[in-house]
Amino acid sequence: MKANSLHKAFKLDNVSYTKQSLLQKAQSFIDKSNDFEAEIGRFLIDWLDDNDTLKVQTSGSTGDPKSIHLSKEAMKASALATGTYFNLIPGQTALLCLPVSYIAGKMMLVRAMVLGLEIDTILPKIDLDLSSKGYDFVAMIPSQVDKNKDILNQFSIVIVGGGSIPHSLKHELQQIKASVYETYGMTETITHIAIKPLNKVDYKPYFKILPDITISQDERNCLVIDAPNISKETIITNDVVNLYSDTEFEWLGRVDHVINSGGLKLFPENIEAKLEPYLDVPFFIASQPNSTFGEEVILIIEGETFPIDSHVYKDLNKAEIPKHVYFVPGFVETASGKIQRQQTLNLLS
Repeated sequence: MKANSLHKAFKLDNVSYTKQSLLQKAQSFIDKSNDFEAEIGRFLIDWLDDNDTLKVQTSGSTGDPKSIHLSKEAMKASALATGTYFNLIPGQTALLCLPVSYIAGKMMLVRAMVLGLEIDTILPKIDLDLSSKGYDFVAMIPSQVDKNKDILNQFSIVIVGGGSIPHSLKHELQQIKASVYETYGMTETITHIAIKPLNKVDYKPYFKILPDITISQDERNCLVIDAPNISKETIITNDVVNLYSDTEFEWLGRVDHVINSGGLKLFPENIEAKLEPYLDVPFFIASQPNSTFGEEVILIIEGETFPIDSHVYKDLNKAEIPKHVYFVPGFVETASGKIQRQQTLNLLS
């Protein structure tokens, strides 16, 4: 059976389709002025054609966005792995509330077509316009989860990816009945290859990988992923990790973000996690040259200038305390809401 064959239980917005009728529906989406529906239409046509691969766009969170080709067979394998992990079965319901211009949105449609899910679509806004209908499965970005906490119990399973999840939000999720999971992945791994529960269990800092994937570290202590069903090539990431076992790892931060101050390696993401309970404005940690220590920590805040009380730094060690604070009117972000750090730092010059 071809990778892009439609499961007989698949429905899109409450309608069942054959391959031919879905192609017709896809064209009707393209003919509309709504960009979101047009993206759905273009993707469905690409997915249903006879090519073995399709072109997708990376998010640009760690560099310039680029186009890569992914195997449809690998995308099907990723969908099946997700279905196995979460025990998704034909006829269950799903919601697409992410743009289909990027892999996370595309894979929600692929999972529905491969697993036989009944998927509804709504505009991918931060503040979702959702009816009272319940769903078994949804993928969101952190800002959507934060903005829509009052409706999360309409879902059974919520997976969250595309950005860091604030400590305060993790705390609030403990009151949510839905099972919420943080995901680790990227376009090259066809969305997530590892999952971490955020509620209903004792919180643990590590991700657990999906079936048929092995992990290791390179000489930089960065994660190396072997996922033969998803990628023919070993994927070498720039994510520094601690390995807890052959199937579990803790994410520490990006190697390209590491700050070397006086011989100490400081991870901005760790410092940000310590600051997050005390700063209720968007911010991130970066560095600038220092003649004595090589680099020094700086704090970048979005918005109007205000004084920083010293208690904000009480959980930081001496090397982690920002030596300078800079304010910018607005952060540069990707379409999925990730802060583009270097582009934002360029606003300071």
